[in-house]
Amino acid sequence: MNSLVATTRNFRQAARLLGLDAKLERSLLIPFREIKVECTIPRDDGTLASYVGFRVQHDNARGPMKGGIRYHQEVDPDEVNALAQLMTWKTAVADIPYGGAKGGIGCNPKDLSSSELERLTRVFTQKIHDLIGIHTDVPAPDMGTNSQVMAWILDEYSKFHGHSPAVVTGKPIDLGGSLGRDAATGRGVIFATDALLAEYGKSISDQKFVIQGFGNVGSWAAQLIHERGGKVVAIGDITGAVKNGNGIDIPALVKHKNETGGIKGFSGAEPLDPDQLLVEECDVLIPCALGGVVNRENAADVKAKFIIEAANHPTDPEADEILSKKGVMVLPDIYANAGGVVVSYFEWVQNIQGFMWDEDKVNQELRKYMMKGFNNIKEMCRTYECSLRMGAFTLGVRRVARATVLRGWEA
Repeated sequence: MNSLVATTRNFRQAARLLGLDAKLERSLLIPFREIKVECTIPRDDGTLASYVGFRVQHDNARGPMKGGIRYHQEVDPDEVNALAQLMTWKTAVADIPYGGAKGGIGCNPKDLSSSELERLTRVFTQKIHDLIGIHTDVPAPDMGTNSQVMAWILDEYSKFHGHSPAVVTGKPIDLGGSLGRDAATGRGVIFATDALLAEYGKSISDQKFVIQGFGNVGSWAAQLIHERGGKVVAIGDITGAVKNGNGIDIPALVKHKNETGGIKGFSGAEPLDPDQLLVEECDVLIPCALGGVVNRENAADVKAKFIIEAANHPTDPEADEILSKKGVMVLPDIYANAGGVVVSYFEWVQNIQGFMWDEDKVNQELRKYMMKGFNNIKEMCRTYECSLRMGAFTLGVRRVARATVLRGWEA
């Protein structure tokens, strides 16, 4: 199912549970602003190339809009709209004072040199600099972008507005980035997993895990699970998948990936058909890669008792229904992968205050926010007798609706 359709469907279901006025519901769904710009740059060979850049600013009722910028050839308005809307509900679930936004450029960053990427980033920033800002819209890294891209945005934006480190998060440490930001999403996933397993008298150390994706989020989640004594019995990335029923040596796998560029060929585990990864025997499944990977075709074969959504929209609504009937507990993306935006908030706060935190403080505060978020979701589940996904959506939508009405919205 299209990500925008799925996200809107979840929103409408939450709005019905909350009994929202139809006009308010429509107002919350329509983006505040959609930006589309042409970015033309000279390539290294002297030819000109044009790319389309997007920024969807969904809602600012609770604070500046916040969301990543991705560089990917499949970036399109529907996807950016869906992710911007998800950010609105995610920041509200995490109870940080932001709204939602998302952006991107339709390009394949692997086809561009570093100098071409820099030129593209600076042209994109020139086109949108008057529509983003410290108290307006604060971008961050996403798929295909990184701290270096944020550094270029910061530098280009500062040419127009003066030195403004708080205009982006996920920056290099030397430019005001926060300690702990690199591991934040993966660490947040672990805190979320802790909270869910504790409800069932379980802990990470007595569970078997399957992880799909071994990028930033998946690799940090795997390392932290390994440190806690949990067993990662299967893991996969774009190059392939491996399994070991006794638990994979994650530090050795990280070393192998750093040396070879991927999981394929790792000698400490057996090769596994990537199509079988999601239905491999385990206690906890953590999708950390693409959206829509758990769907009506494979949901019935999922053997995990718990699914922690570290990726955005990894489970289709049709799969949700199948999993619910099987008794599988799904911890939704708008809570489970919120660690990244929570620590981005901490980075923004540090930049505004001009006072940086040590890593222990960052991690302690992240744990507090993730635990508080889980308890608030459980309270909504009890109130509305609903799933964890609807508990999270009703929590987020209610907070945004309240802020909207309090600011003077009129039916």
